[in-house]
Amino acid sequence: MPFSRERLSRKGFTLIELLIVMIILGLLAALVGPRFFGQEKKARQKAAKSQIALFETALDTYRLDVGRYPTSEQGLEALVTKPAGVDNWDGPYLQKAVPKDPWGNAYTYQSPSEFGDYAIQSYGADGRPGGEDIDQDIASWKDIE
Repeated sequence: MPFSRERLSRKGFTLIELLIVMIILGLLAALVGPRFFGQEKKARQKAAKSQIALFETALDTYRLDVGRYPTSEQGLEALVTKPAGVDNWDGPYLQKAVPKDPWGNAYTYQSPSEFGDYAIQSYGADGRPGGEDIDQDIASWKDIE
């Protein structure tokens, strides 16, 4: 059966229909995008806090075996590799290497610390002390907002 002119002219979308679809998609992206990126920020902060909690558990196990926490010089690496001159080390206390924080920066570790036996900290997205919002420091001694 041959195609009629009317049938051939109705095969595609009109420019107006395509523009309307693109405007709708743009509006949806404008509404959903900020919410998605806001969740990503919170997720990275929660991931950092969870990693710090994992370090705290490993540090407590290290202390039970060795009798003290690793020194600042030994750092968190003492949870993976036996430091020189340490007796009763029964590690590794972490299954993998010490991870970087969710922004790709190294965690800081200090022992003893002004906040207790030790302090573990991530400096947030900017990698520098202080900051607010996404740059907020995440530390073992304080809760994230």
